[in-house]
Amino acid sequence: MTPAAQTAAAIELLAAIAADGRPADAVAGYYFKTRRYIGSKDRRAISVRVWGALRRRARLGWWLNELGAEDFPRERVLADLVLTERLGEPDLKHLFSGEKNAPEKLTAADKRLIEQLTGKDIFNHAMPAWVRGEFPQWIEPRLSDLFGEDLSREMGVMREEAPVDLRVNTLATDRDSAQAALVKEGLKSEPTPLSPVGLRLPARVALTAQGLFKQGLIEVQDEGSQLVALLTGAQPGQAVLDLCAGAGGKTLALAASMKNKGRLVACDTHAARSERAVQRLRRAGVHNVTRHVLEGEGDKWLKRQKGSFDRVLVDAPCSGTGTWRRNPDAKWRSTEQGLTELVALQGKILNQAAGLVKPGGRVVYATCSLLPEENEAQIEAFLAAHADFTRLPVTEVWGETIGTPCPVSGPYLRLTPAGHNTDGFFAAVLVKQA
Repeated sequence: MTPAAQTAAAIELLAAIAADGRPADAVAGYYFKTRRYIGSKDRRAISVRVWGALRRRARLGWWLNELGAEDFPRERVLADLVLTERLGEPDLKHLFSGEKNAPEKLTAADKRLIEQLTGKDIFNHAMPAWVRGEFPQWIEPRLSDLFGEDLSREMGVMREEAPVDLRVNTLATDRDSAQAALVKEGLKSEPTPLSPVGLRLPARVALTAQGLFKQGLIEVQDEGSQLVALLTGAQPGQAVLDLCAGAGGKTLALAASMKNKGRLVACDTHAARSERAVQRLRRAGVHNVTRHVLEGEGDKWLKRQKGSFDRVLVDAPCSGTGTWRRNPDAKWRSTEQGLTELVALQGKILNQAAGLVKPGGRVVYATCSLLPEENEAQIEAFLAAHADFTRLPVTEVWGETIGTPCPVSGPYLRLTPAGHNTDGFFAAVLVKQA
């Protein structure tokens, strides 16, 4: 594809994402799947353009509004090319040529916009904090209370692309061997500083084409997510429940901790999402997992499991504010009402988990959220309502389960992109009195 055709495809894909209620990666996946003629290099170039515009959505929108321009995907891409790549009208005329597979020719309004933006910076001191930080305006008071003077730094890192972290499947290999094997495949990596089973790549690659991935020796998983699974402390021979398993990322990590020995149950409310875990489990050589699709709050199978598990991991559905580096479009779909509903749901799931764990067993509650109302506040409310549970300091559990230097000093695990170069994560370990 020519650069002009790539630009036209980026505009088309941005329009599809804006019109579709699904996550951007799902829309993009369908877009490329139905256009087999777009090769891997072109997909990469188009994706870089689209995700860049998504990461700069608020600032691009602010500039377009300030200049009285239309705010549609074409104008956003045009503004992005001027503000971030410093392209002028001569270059843009080649991209917007109106020829086959290229965007339509520059209009008088386009040329005026280019002239007004030329020499400008993507940042402007007149921008409000939520525009500079690229997050919804309604959430600004919460983030300001949380980060204070560090808000700008934290949100600055959140605007950038996340690193590519891999979890080594210790059922099949070890970290040193996996790292050496990656080198043979032309990929350099570094050990993750906190997770003893993680490797970090310097850039995105087509991992599904790599031999190590096909053999089940590695899985893509953020370092923070790896740490949550390790903190669960699942041991060989135990009964462990992954209550909100989704597509099975943490289930795979729990199976590795258990060395494929014991009873591991992966639950989720969506059959299709649970089904996606099957291939991953098979590829990783995991055979101690059974899957169960939950039928709402009154699920009969769950009622029969009361007091059955040594460990219950609650990777709760949440706002996902800690994953904005990976999902820059998700922040703009979130609402205050949606957050309120999530907080209520999290409380119900945590209460459900309390009845499933054995006396002396542990519930590990985790989110990929930054917001205290989904995290610390949830745990404090739970402990106030459950006198038979106590909180184990994460510093104590870290020594038992992970062994690397603990990155936090408080009772909970709270990770942030700026502070730890992971996704934003929270975890609390609760023990049921014997």
